[in-house]
Amino acid sequence: MAALSETDTAVPTPETAARGRLWLLLGLALALLASLPAILARYPQMTDYPAHLARYHVMLEIAHNPVLQRFYSFDWWWSGNLGADLLIQPLAAVFGLELGGRILVILIPALNGFAILAVEWALRRRIGFGSFLAMLFIWSPALLLGFLNFTLSLAAMLFAFAAWVLLEGKRWRALVMAPFAVVVWLCHVSGWGILGLAVFGYEWQRRGNWTALLAPLPLCLPFIPLLAGGGTKGLFSYGPNVQAYKLAIWMQAMRDQWRPVDQYSLAYVLGIILLAVVIRKIDWRLGSGALAVLIGSIVIPRHIFGGDLADSRMISTGLMLMCLAIEWRPPLVLMLSAPALFLARLEITTSAWQVNSRETEVLLGALDHLPRGARVASAVQTEIIAWFYSPLEHICGYAVVRRDALSNCNFALPKVHMLKVNHLGREFADPSHRIRRRPHKPVELADFAPARHTDYLWYVGPIAPSSLPQGAQIIWRSPHSFLARLAKPDAQR
Repeated sequence: MAALSETDTAVPTPETAARGRLWLLLGLALALLASLPAILARYPQMTDYPAHLARYHVMLEIAHNPVLQRFYSFDWWWSGNLGADLLIQPLAAVFGLELGGRILVILIPALNGFAILAVEWALRRRIGFGSFLAMLFIWSPALLLGFLNFTLSLAAMLFAFAAWVLLEGKRWRALVMAPFAVVVWLCHVSGWGILGLAVFGYEWQRRGNWTALLAPLPLCLPFIPLLAGGGTKGLFSYGPNVQAYKLAIWMQAMRDQWRPVDQYSLAYVLGIILLAVVIRKIDWRLGSGALAVLIGSIVIPRHIFGGDLADSRMISTGLMLMCLAIEWRPPLVLMLSAPALFLARLEITTSAWQVNSRETEVLLGALDHLPRGARVASAVQTEIIAWFYSPLEHICGYAVVRRDALSNCNFALPKVHMLKVNHLGREFADPSHRIRRRPHKPVELADFAPARHTDYLWYVGPIAPSSLPQGAQIIWRSPHSFLARLAKPDAQR
């Protein structure tokens, strides 16, 4: 068995015990504060969130809603990508869909914060620098993009790893961990894979021999639905310009609102990790798994099981785990630098969410001019060079939620997603709504393909289009958006 670290064997004095309680309380406070952006903003400002909300609406309502049945179908299957889809059902039943979705978004950052604390407590029976650093990755690009199932699986994965450590030596550990692994897999298959790497790394350091390869066997129950064809469906793809892309996603590992702050934050974290390695303050019981995850981010494709940015998610997760592996008790000033940076970044995110939430509320005024069952082509302008993630890209999802509308921004690719758009298929699903505008180039909508199938065009963007479909009449306008009624759509009514 690997030797315990000096921090595990040191006898606590009254002074160190009091300081330990203070760090624990600070960690708990930071975990709760992690949800502040979603608490203060009425509309969660995650890129994919409205499209997820639209899917939940169809999933919950289609059985008794003939308007939705005309536009959509929903084929449920058990897969490793269902965490939020399962949780939203009781939340929506009690609170309604929109409030239930917001509660879900509030819960996920806090759960990740508490899970981070659980891992450090399981490893060292204290809360310290590693946890404070790891919390910098709660608001990762994955969470800001709205990967709800994945970020929920990270919380479940961390709790599962903490349980694995705490149950060491218990003969019945496998009986507990087998269903725990299924829960992690149900949330998202990537979280389950990361759990396997973390457990293998832990056991490799503990045992120091080949039997560590067998340690994750209690976690392998989800292989049964995978082999039976019940896993998440989709193809594997690296995409173009692999080397440039891999470098870019590493540079964006802490991407949020403001490039200088995010990249200086990344430099700070990498510098601390490097220093901890040099002075031998890495707990390799977790560090080995973290290193495997980071290597995986370089090796695995961008697209796996129909999901995008699979490798990017592993970068922020691997760095979070590597931060948790730091067992160093640094000087007080350095110790406090991590929660100070966390709070500073949280304030930036919270402020941006409040501003963007108010903008969302203005834009949703367009829905007052749509009849129930409207067919809407959404066109959202996105800047190629923008650093922050656009929170408005899938805003047309609210047309589905509030007006049972047909819309073209849904995640509804055939053989990939459970939601399907009847008769229109791939050309009417995400990302058909996205207008990728380069600087100094006009926005042309005269031949916007999705508008051929709809009665309305909902445009969102700072630059007014230079052309519209023939016969379009604008019936509502805001500073950065308009809704137009279209003439003679080609689609069958």
